[in-house]
Amino acid sequence: MFTGIIEATGKIALLQKKQGDLAIRIQSADLDMKDVKLGDSIATNGVCLTVVDKHIDGFSADLSNETIGLTGFAHYAIGQTVNLEKAMQPVSRLGGHLVSGHVDGIATITSVTKNARATEYWLATDEDLMKYIPYKGSVCIDGISLTVNAVEGNKFKLTIVPHTSEQTTIAHFKVGTQVNLEVDQIARYLERLIKGAEQPTGSNISMSLLAKAGFIK
Repeated sequence: MFTGIIEATGKIALLQKKQGDLAIRIQSADLDMKDVKLGDSIATNGVCLTVVDKHIDGFSADLSNETIGLTGFAHYAIGQTVNLEKAMQPVSRLGGHLVSGHVDGIATITSVTKNARATEYWLATDEDLMKYIPYKGSVCIDGISLTVNAVEGNKFKLTIVPHTSEQTTIAHFKVGTQVNLEVDQIARYLERLIKGAEQPTGSNISMSLLAKAGFIK
């Protein structure tokens, strides 16, 4: 589990075909690897990767074809800069929102404009994902926890302050850039609960129960 608060950036040092899928090595001078063990998870541009080898300056991981097909790793290359976050600990502050590192799809930057010191980005994604992206809701873009500032059709707007641009890869975003998108987990689980309540499956969950709990009005 992650928070979407980026700890460091790194670069792809190796991206190699291996028995039908890919092996990857990430180098970072800023990510503290002292407490990382083999088998630990590190979110890399929002994708939960398992550490299979640890290095002084980074780590190695394997990429399944499922991960390659759903994320931006399909078009990444050696030298690509990526956002990094180690898995959260129970004592960590939850500065962003709950992020699983399981990417739902791809979003594409459609416009970039300045607004005083901030930068506004409009992104487009599949219509079936937009139902999980409400105004003032949370999304995870390339591993970064962000707030949705506007929604129009299959597009949504993000307003990025200078600190976020300086500490992440967002400064490199431009029109046409494709990014990994993870929608808010609560929205997905709530939809499943509602669908279950609408079907005569014998579940104790009902629309009135969800309303009483404050999930719906």
